[in-house]
Amino acid sequence: MRYVEITVPEGKRRAVLDILEDEEIDYVLSDETSGRGFAAVVRFPIPTRAVEPLLDRLKGAGISEEARIVVINAETVVSERFATLRNRYSRGGQIESRTSRQVLRTKADELTPPFSIYAVMLLISAVVATAGLLADSPAVVIGAMVIAPLLGPALAANVGIVTGDDRLKSTGFRYQLVGVTIVVVASIGLATLARLAGLEPAGVDIVVATELQERVSPNLFSLAVALGAGIAGILSLTRGFSEAIVGVMIAAALIPPSAAVGITVAWGMSGAAVGAAALVIVNLLSINLAALATLWTAGYRPQGLFEVSPTRRPTYVYAAVFGIGLLVLAAPLAGITLLDFHTTELESAAEAETEAVLAESQYDHLETGDVAVELDGEYPFQSIERVVVTVSGPESGPEPGLADRLYEEIRPHGDEPLIVEVQYVVAQERGSDADGGIAERSSGP
Repeated sequence: MRYVEITVPEGKRRAVLDILEDEEIDYVLSDETSGRGFAAVVRFPIPTRAVEPLLDRLKGAGISEEARIVVINAETVVSERFATLRNRYSRGGQIESRTSRQVLRTKADELTPPFSIYAVMLLISAVVATAGLLADSPAVVIGAMVIAPLLGPALAANVGIVTGDDRLKSTGFRYQLVGVTIVVVASIGLATLARLAGLEPAGVDIVVATELQERVSPNLFSLAVALGAGIAGILSLTRGFSEAIVGVMIAAALIPPSAAVGITVAWGMSGAAVGAAALVIVNLLSINLAALATLWTAGYRPQGLFEVSPTRRPTYVYAAVFGIGLLVLAAPLAGITLLDFHTTELESAAEAETEAVLAESQYDHLETGDVAVELDGEYPFQSIERVVVTVSGPESGPEPGLADRLYEEIRPHGDEPLIVEVQYVVAQERGSDADGGIAERSSGP
């Protein structure tokens, strides 16, 4: 429930009291003696769901523009008349706790910090995220998400759209774009210093690091995180859930991919940078589209004969822009997702076929090692190039005909021209498990 205080302008006392009495609201009226153009102060408790229609009625009567209205939380109200009022604004016997549009705008504004604080916190988050990705440390990356203040801007932009608040909308979008830019630029600087210092995790191919690899080759499953973050963000704002936890979810969709863009740019890996940048853009669009759709579906929009239409059109325009952009970028994500499925199926089939071949009597002296599928090209233009099979045995040198035999068994599981490469590891019963290796390839007749 809420406790409302209205400082009534001169000449509007009767209009305000008529509205309250028509709504059957118990109120306390006091004279206002400051001499600043106000006639009275009226205070009253009200169910949460009644705040929005009451303020709309006051606005329709031309009162809210001149009046000073304060809405705060109320803990307990003991009143039979209030209980009747609460039941009138309930649905199915349960009290609807949806936040009013007016309070929603205030909460979204409060979650957007001053720009200087916002920039400093994002700069710190970018440094921590870059360090975590370079060190391949999930704990450090999570720490970067916790301190990133991205919830407010993401919600403010869409609250501004559906409620017709241009200032809130422009602030939200500006903060989002500037925030992502800060993270990318800071990551480029830190990653460049790390590269100059010779800090190259996982060897020359930096994207082998697990935390980084997840961000440079996104697929359709990446959409789930961002869409869920957008929906959860709005629900946290409108239903009173923990904004801090949802803020971490939104940061998870934006901070690590933005830092990955900076790292791959610093390392000169254009394909990986494109993949990470695509993930950032897709997540931005997904968060905003999900938030906008959730707000509009929940009924957050200006009410009244003359207000719905002007706000509906820009909402549909923004939704169309977000949706079309998401569909365009989802095409390569769908291709990568299919490639991931096919790679997994081919790897599983290759393992099964390799075990079946090596189970034959002439290969009793060989044991199956690792089976891996390698891709050719850079994101998003990748394809399966080869299957690498590692076998171990007591003798050095290739096993005659094994590569061709494995190719014949594995090739039907692939849809493209395929190379099967067999790597031999010599296993010996002395100080080391392996003494050397040799490779043999087969790509068919």
